[in-house]
Amino acid sequence: AGLRACGVHNVCRLLIRRAHGFYARDAGVAHRKNLGLLRKIMCQESTKFKNVWTTHSASPIAYERGRIYMDNYQCCITSIAQQPRLIYQKSKCAKSEKIEDALLLECPLGEMLPSPSDYKASLIVLTVQNWLLRLSADSGEVLEKVYLAGSCCKFFRYLSWDTPQEVMIVKSAQNKLPAAARQAGIQQTVLFYLAVFQVLPLSFIGMLEINKKIFGNSVTDVAVSNGILIVMYSMGLVRLYNFKAILEQFMEQPFNLGQEFNWNGQVGIVGKYPFGLPCNIKITDTPPLLFEASSLENAFQIGGYPWHYIITPNKKKHKGVFHICSLKDNTLAKNGIQDMKCCSLEPDWIYFHPDMSGRIIHVGPNLIKVLKLKEVKNHADQMEIAEDFTIVANRENCVNNSVTVTASGRVVKKRFTLLDDDPEQETFKIVDYEDELDLLSTVAVTQIGADGRAHLDFHCNEHGILLKSIPLKESWDVTYSHEVYFDKDLVLHIEQKPNRRFSCYVYQMVCDTARDDD
Repeated sequence: AGLRACGVHNVCRLLIRRAHGFYARDAGVAHRKNLGLLRKIMCQESTKFKNVWTTHSASPIAYERGRIYMDNYQCCITSIAQQPRLIYQKSKCAKSEKIEDALLLECPLGEMLPSPSDYKASLIVLTVQNWLLRLSADSGEVLEKVYLAGSCCKFFRYLSWDTPQEVMIVKSAQNKLPAAARQAGIQQTVLFYLAVFQVLPLSFIGMLEINKKIFGNSVTDVAVSNGILIVMYSMGLVRLYNFKAILEQFMEQPFNLGQEFNWNGQVGIVGKYPFGLPCNIKITDTPPLLFEASSLENAFQIGGYPWHYIITPNKKKHKGVFHICSLKDNTLAKNGIQDMKCCSLEPDWIYFHPDMSGRIIHVGPNLIKVLKLKEVKNHADQMEIAEDFTIVANRENCVNNSVTVTASGRVVKKRFTLLDDDPEQETFKIVDYEDELDLLSTVAVTQIGADGRAHLDFHCNEHGILLKSIPLKESWDVTYSHEVYFDKDLVLHIEQKPNRRFSCYVYQMVCDTARDDD
């Protein structure tokens, strides 16, 4: 009826009109309009970004959705206020309570949850003593706690999403026997443990082990993403398995958190100390292989439409060369070999665009290429890689003549040429995507002597046009580790200096006035 009333009878046209906000009663229309206004205001010439807050710390600084975490997540500061302010400060924790990893958990839309606290953002943290805690993001209060390690494993260290905000994976460190045990001929067959949880409400799905007897002796790492178990090997091999099918096929017995159990002679409560979680998924045979590829340093990515993957041929001489192939039949796409032929200390990098457009971003020292997949003309079953747009570093003032003439007329020839990422030339260091404003952000750095200068640029995600450039006030040393977050009207720069010294610089959008030179 709504379609007939507005005269739209084509589904594609309807979706386009909805995206443009034609229907005022649609959920999210006001939000989209507000974000559109924010983008326009942000990109105006008169709008500036002002450094409103700076802090330094002897421990790592983390940022999650408008919150700055310090002192191993014991201190939380909001960056949304006009000036960052303290949300909570907990007393210093003992070394045995040190947090190893953390994930931000946000409430799903349109679902009934068992507890009022579930509707607010919370932080899932993993401690060094194998406790999984859910903390209130507003107060740091412990809302739930689960003890992970029973007799099977004592070294859980990593948190990741299988399905973002739905299914979480807790991974152990790689099991390694002490030198004395190895010398005594004792064999260690279990390499990793994976604990799987459904979140909000937090529930235990199962725990499994990655065993040499099943997956082979040369396994170096494992990961789970979007229902796929990814197993990596020392010789560059990457193998993919259906993780959901593994859970269903090899589940011996399901357990709920808080449930009493008698498992392999042990009696306890699931998720409580000292029993922890049972290893109730036993892989007894090699699961069906979905896909395998060999790539230098196990670098492997899947994306695009139709599905393609990116690898680097498994030889050191091919470092910096990327092959884009069809996942269906492994055929190389036309123009599918991407090589910038960089002469640089740091390699170029490539990845599928996070905006779900199926495009590919290839970043070199002085050039960013946004590539797209398209059908080859007159060959509908073959795809080619085409250039969508490029972003080039500003090196207009850079002169690199190999031959110079002195004042006396003597000709001097240089015996070396500058690297593509020479610090004295503008070089791209970070490329990111702001999904809510649909902007591509880049950080470019130029180092002159001991003083490095960086600027954050916003580009139109569709065409690559430069919309805004923000100079960062602080000096940027290219030898340090840097992270830059662009979150709507906020820019946050975290810097790690030698000897574990950390700095955080917060910039906020302000309207320029005659009274404010900033």
